[in-house]
Amino acid sequence: MGDIIFQATGRRKTSVARVIMKPGSGQIEVNRKPLEKYFPRETLQMIVRQPLELVGMHNKFDIKVNVTGGGLSGQAGAVRHAISRALLLVDSDLRPKLKKEGLLTRDPRMKERKKYGLAGARKRFQYSKR
Repeated sequence: MGDIIFQATGRRKTSVARVIMKPGSGQIEVNRKPLEKYFPRETLQMIVRQPLELVGMHNKFDIKVNVTGGGLSGQAGAVRHAISRALLLVDSDLRPKLKKEGLLTRDPRMKERKKYGLAGARKRFQYSKR
């Protein structure tokens, strides 16, 4: 094998992303598809590339991502988290830079569960006086 690989996991909402980074030319593959195919929205692509752009390594690594669960937005956030964590394995001196941008924090916001007797998590059924 010979090549050094860096593996990391990232999470966001109900999505889990597993990332494998190897030195290369900057290709990003998500679930065996190119990044542009898997995340067609420009904003989602920017979210995924954010940690790499921040540390100036966007064309130093080939990245393979396996992501499951949730929707596209949650998945993009999970991939970003995983890439940020993998970059720490590459060079731990990047930590303050990534931390300042909040890329190492697991976003704790989840969907609130529906409660019994209510229409949704907090919405109530219409009140009828008679």
